[in-house]
Amino acid sequence: MMKCPRKAGEVSQDPPPYHVLHKLPPGDSPYVRAKHVQLVEKDPEAAIALFWKAINVGDRVDSALKDMAIVMKQQDRAEEAIEAIMSFRDRCSKQAQESLDNVLLDLYKKCGRMEEQIELLKQKLRMIYQGEAFNGKLTKTARSHGRKFQVTIKQETSRLLGNLGWAYMHQGNYVAAEVVYRKAQIIDPDANKACNLCLCLIRQSWYAEARSVLDEVLQGKLSGSDEGKSKTRAGELLCELMQCRPIVLSSSNSLGLNIEDAFLEGLEQLLKHWTPVRSRRLPIFEEISPYRDQLAC
Repeated sequence: MMKCPRKAGEVSQDPPPYHVLHKLPPGDSPYVRAKHVQLVEKDPEAAIALFWKAINVGDRVDSALKDMAIVMKQQDRAEEAIEAIMSFRDRCSKQAQESLDNVLLDLYKKCGRMEEQIELLKQKLRMIYQGEAFNGKLTKTARSHGRKFQVTIKQETSRLLGNLGWAYMHQGNYVAAEVVYRKAQIIDPDANKACNLCLCLIRQSWYAEARSVLDEVLQGKLSGSDEGKSKTRAGELLCELMQCRPIVLSSSNSLGLNIEDAFLEGLEQLLKHWTPVRSRRLPIFEEISPYRDQLAC
């Protein structure tokens, strides 16, 4: 049957190519087949096997290792995913290392491996301080759910500090978490980190300070204060504060001070092992130089 000729100016209604329609890379290789099985056939275990094959034959190893680890995490194989990244990341390009670190952070969090998460977060913060992240620039292009957006060095530093505070908090080290959250708020304040800081202060019985931090959220002074999740969390923290009773710590109750002393001593030890600050240190750290020791934890 002959097709009717299109009229002048009429836009073609031909469907997009198959790989574009299903958001697949073009071609036919182990990696492309793995993505097809993952996204079209919805068979994660078969996709993992094909990702392994892609890595072994050297087919788009950067993407294959990252995608395989993500699928493994979704299949509750996070520990196996960690081992895979640690074993094969040396086959990946330098440009892929940051993405692999971000996947590792999620995997450590899922597995409850707080010590490894904390150490990797410190490493990433040291790289920022020494000018080794972002290729010395103030912004970078990030990707989430297929969308690209710009991230500033301040936003990334505050995000990493927020994650570090979360890890300390889940270790029960509220003193260390408080220090880190305070520095994160100085750089790029938001309601979520303020709520976490408030909780750290409550757990240390610093109720007046906790209420002061929480008031900034309740009064809508911080970014994200008007979001439903932040409002709910702030309301819960306010209820908890209203049930608290001021207490006076005796001089013999020095547990918090001991934790703080140990934490600060650890910061000093880390600083001693650092290389001298290079001239390409980013401007943000000039602004917050009084807080260098906490930032570098």
